[in-house]
Amino acid sequence: MTSAEEPAPTRCWCCDREYDERELVRLGAHPEVGICGACAVDIRQRAGQRQDELRPTWGTTVRTGVRRLREGVIARGWHQRPLIGPILRRINRHLP
Repeated sequence: MTSAEEPAPTRCWCCDREYDERELVRLGAHPEVGICGACAVDIRQRAGQRQDELRPTWGTTVRTGVRRLREGVIARGWHQRPLIGPILRRINRHLP
């Protein structure tokens, strides 16, 4: 592949890290905005939290508990431990 064919590295508008163009998600109405996958997941979680704050239900209570549990795990650094860390990170991918 020649340098003319290689995608130019661009930056995520959220975390400011460099990524290839194919690794970024572009916003429909604002194609100049590119967000990496990790930031897109984080934004989705924060948007869900905001919706829960605006419209409380019994499901909101459950999701709030999950979020608090997640914050506790991160505060203690359990997600970085060699044995339990990969398991916790895998579980996190499937939680709201």
